[in-house]
Amino acid sequence: MAAVDFSELIRDLDQTMTSIEKVLDLPTLRGEIDELQEQVGAPDLWDDQANAQRVTGRLSALQAEVERVEGLRQRIDDVQVLVELATEEGDAESLAEAEAEITRLRTAVESLEVRTLLSGEYDEREAIVTIRSGAGGDDATDFAEMLQRMYVRWAERHKYPVETYETSWAEGAGIKSATFAVKAPYAYGTLSVEAGTHRLVRISPFDNQGRRQTSFAAVEVVPVLEQTDEIDVPEEEIRVDVFRSGGPGGQSVNTTDSAVRLTHLPTGTVVSCQNEKSQLQNKASAMVVLKAKLLALKKAEERAELDELRGDAQASWGDQMRNYVLNPYQLVKDLRTEHETGNTQAVLDGEIDDFIEAGIRWRRAHSA
Repeated sequence: MAAVDFSELIRDLDQTMTSIEKVLDLPTLRGEIDELQEQVGAPDLWDDQANAQRVTGRLSALQAEVERVEGLRQRIDDVQVLVELATEEGDAESLAEAEAEITRLRTAVESLEVRTLLSGEYDEREAIVTIRSGAGGDDATDFAEMLQRMYVRWAERHKYPVETYETSWAEGAGIKSATFAVKAPYAYGTLSVEAGTHRLVRISPFDNQGRRQTSFAAVEVVPVLEQTDEIDVPEEEIRVDVFRSGGPGGQSVNTTDSAVRLTHLPTGTVVSCQNEKSQLQNKASAMVVLKAKLLALKKAEERAELDELRGDAQASWGDQMRNYVLNPYQLVKDLRTEHETGNTQAVLDGEIDDFIEAGIRWRRAHSA
């Protein structure tokens, strides 16, 4: 067995971390943290709750980002010291421990390196995710709820706040649709590779004959807009409908008709919000989602025009992007990247970082 070249392994880790630190621009991040901490210390911060939540959320996310980078750098320095001491003393056990730590570090550093690939116009924004059931009846609505749970669990693993705007429950099982925001820097750039059609194959729990059923659900991801974004939505182009929201099985969960549905008449885009306490709050939240979707629609039209000029007739990369097979075997496979795993339960419990990272690298490699 060849001897491990610890010097080369640690040098590679150090070089990669140096590149990451340069791209992320840690001094700038620390400067923004200082500015946000001053805002948090202001006595009138919570006079505007929406702004206060934005400021505190951004501060928490940036602090976590810097701590992640600094923590990895410290671990690289520590393993270097461990290797030097173990080599001097001929401590084989400590060298084995160092080798295991270097393997863990390589995985963590490669994961962080993916962040440097997110350089799109809106990649650093928070994300609004909409999940809709497709063909497949009760299995499809159940699958849509499974996907919603998967993404919420993923966000919880990373300590990313999630705000649900709307859930449309199906009459049988699961949901017809759900819209929620993942409030973290680069959430859009990260989750945008999850957009597309997801397909589930399993023995249907809703089929009394125990037959295998194929069902579909669609995932849409758009960036949260800021006040500086150029998207104007005249009031006369919007129809506002007020209704009473419902919970699972159609039961009423609000005593007043506070849920709001907005329809953008020129495009037919429809969004709803029912999770706030007042009609005014629901309308404001729905408008956030509507503007985000209209901007995404505008960008898609611009891309389509460019593709036509280029003679590019390829379909969108996000369509029919992942299979979840629970029977007759266990396999989750991404159809674009070929990344796959047999641990289907872990994926459905939110362990999707490997799929996301493979998707980001795939997108970067295929973007001209």
